[in-house]
Amino acid sequence: MKRKQLFLGACTLLTATLLLSACGTTSKNDNVKKNTSSTEKVSESVVKDDVDLNTLDLPQLSKDVAADEDLVEMETSEGNIKIKLFPKLAPKAVENFMTHAKDGYYNNVSFHRVIKDFMIQSGDPDGTGSGGESIWKEEFAPEISNQLYHVNGALAVARTSGDVSEKTQGSQFYIVSNHDDQSDGLLASKYPEKIIEAYKDGGQPNLDFQYSVFGQVIEGQDIVDKIAATETSAQDKPTKDITIKKIAILQEAK
Repeated sequence: MKRKQLFLGACTLLTATLLLSACGTTSKNDNVKKNTSSTEKVSESVVKDDVDLNTLDLPQLSKDVAADEDLVEMETSEGNIKIKLFPKLAPKAVENFMTHAKDGYYNNVSFHRVIKDFMIQSGDPDGTGSGGESIWKEEFAPEISNQLYHVNGALAVARTSGDVSEKTQGSQFYIVSNHDDQSDGLLASKYPEKIIEAYKDGGQPNLDFQYSVFGQVIEGQDIVDKIAATETSAQDKPTKDITIKKIAILQEAK
């Protein structure tokens, strides 16, 4: 089934969605909204006042791979990227990605949209940004967690709707690539202190609580950044073919 093309930061800065675009050309400034307003959009159902955020386990901040995490190695035409996944916090997103990886669904799939200092996107076998499907042959809803954030190197699921409550996730995903300090303006009442500190090393907090973060790059962020810096067309499509050769499963969660 064909779906709308997915991308980050569509026609307006008010909604950092993965929708697309009959809107025309976008630039980095169109796609990267300053984080000073990001916390204003956080739903109370996602981040509750009675939760001590600083007591939460924040698995993205460690490069160690726990027994209850998956580990994959994405072999791309530009180099390899190791990513750990969080099945306890985003079970459907991880199951979907892992099953597709095992089945070779992502083999030879291109990075169809990349933006320097923002993100790289793939997961569409058609290479157009409008294809792909989940392992269930139907789209599924985002899994939002106050333990997972869009720090630099975060892996998350793209979707086709601006409404986080809708089931519009398929096979497409993106990896964050931005090293600029994003900590300014983040509220301690909405973010754990360690995550605010992590955002000093980059990321995209404007996307938090809107998309399913389900993994974190632990090795090969330089490859992610290299792909993000690739020369692109007006539609952010790389002018040279950049592909995922295969995704190897290095560890499955126990």
